[in-house]
Amino acid sequence: MFRLLAALFIVSGTFCAFLSTASGKYASIVIEAKSARVLHSINARTKNYPASLTKMMTVFITFDALKNKSLRFDQKLPVSRIAQSRSPSRLGLRRGQTITVENAINALVTKSANDVATVIAEAIGGTERKFAKIMTKRARALGMKNTTFKNASGLPNRRQLSTAEDMAILARALLYMHGDLYHYFARQTFTFEGRRHRSHNKLMSRYKGMDGIKTGYTRASGFNLVASAQRSGVRVIAVVFGGKTSQSRDRHTARLLNRGFTALDAGVVSAKTTKALASTNRHPKRKQTLTRGTFQKSNHRAKNRAAAIHRPSRTLRSGYFRGWAIQVGAYTRYAPARRAVTRAAKAVPSLIGKEVQIVRQRSKMRHGLKIYKARLLVRTKSKARNSCRALKRRKIDCMVVQVKLKS
Repeated sequence: MFRLLAALFIVSGTFCAFLSTASGKYASIVIEAKSARVLHSINARTKNYPASLTKMMTVFITFDALKNKSLRFDQKLPVSRIAQSRSPSRLGLRRGQTITVENAINALVTKSANDVATVIAEAIGGTERKFAKIMTKRARALGMKNTTFKNASGLPNRRQLSTAEDMAILARALLYMHGDLYHYFARQTFTFEGRRHRSHNKLMSRYKGMDGIKTGYTRASGFNLVASAQRSGVRVIAVVFGGKTSQSRDRHTARLLNRGFTALDAGVVSAKTTKALASTNRHPKRKQTLTRGTFQKSNHRAKNRAAAIHRPSRTLRSGYFRGWAIQVGAYTRYAPARRAVTRAAKAVPSLIGKEVQIVRQRSKMRHGLKIYKARLLVRTKSKARNSCRALKRRKIDCMVVQVKLKS
């Protein structure tokens, strides 16, 4: 008990010490990345200027474009007059010059180059204004309800606003939706045309386990930072808005990360997990054992029930009862069916902990081919309908079916 109270006291003391040097726009949040559990939160939904944290979304959309092959890493992007005119921080690109997509990514995450942000925006959106609309739309899809983008760089704009909570959502999306590309945020140096540029993220080289993610500063925003660090297989994300200096911001962020790890070790965890944080599309893969055509009994203790997908916990007895299920697809192989129910349960918080059923049948329409129906079991028809509507809002097809189950 003393350990728990001490951890809470230290977090509170850290915050008070930082407030004495903050610029009055302070906001922060600390989450466990895997579960999205909130470990610390102050003014997390207060709208502030994101400054160059904006470039996290610029890079996110660039990663999207690479995944859908509308961009290539070695593709050369032209520099326009508008891009050349962008104020520092900048790479110093000149009109008519080109830069590859990979070099552009490196310039954004290390140098935080505003001219490069405009190059990316024009390449993907045609104009930076159109690209900003794409950014905002993508933010909404991720659950960033309080964020509006007006440019690709974070240069001052009164209507470009975000929150600490939304930036945590974005950091988590970068980790789990573009995990194979996240390593770019760990770069500490970048060389372009013979000149070496160092990362603005100084804390990354000093804090053990930190591998990203982005700094930001304008006079109106103060010093911002989104930091992600991993220790002993546990990852914590901390977001700070409104530092008075980069040094005080870094010290405060390091303390918040430390307290986050301490809180997890000590079991001091807030019950709060925002729906937006919990519904980020992809999470780390978790080991699951789903029985084909029936339920898998669970003997897990309560500490394992915090995972996004639970194994069924009901003990089966003789007899049957009528129940309801949300069917999220029918597949010719078991593995895609299992992935479908996993994705659905992660997308809608109300489905967390629901029992999973993978039903194997032979198709009458496809010459006896085996099919696997992917289902999540729900007790009532109304709950099933509501959950299915929520899935459809997240672009996941589903249907409500009545099923006969053992009881």
